[in-house]
Amino acid sequence: MKLGRAASWFLLAFGVWSWFIWVSFVRNLWKDASGLAFDDAGDPTAYFWVHLTLAITSFLLGTVVGLIGLRGVMALRREARGDAAGRDGAV
Repeated sequence: MKLGRAASWFLLAFGVWSWFIWVSFVRNLWKDASGLAFDDAGDPTAYFWVHLTLAITSFLLGTVVGLIGLRGVMALRREARGDAAGRDGAV
């Protein structure tokens, strides 16, 4: 399957966005002082574990999607270089 330029860049951007959002989310979850993520004794609550699982899953899926986009962008660039070399007479 061949991805188009727009789809490749969209998937790559989604992967980068996923890294930014979910790493920030986990950092904020870890620093939570509202009492939702950690109880009075400092132990993680069910809220913490559910949201950490959600974040890790979303981070991994975003990484996979981003890698697919990166592969598409790289393939398009290789193809463009091959076309340019063919037009210049180089083989």
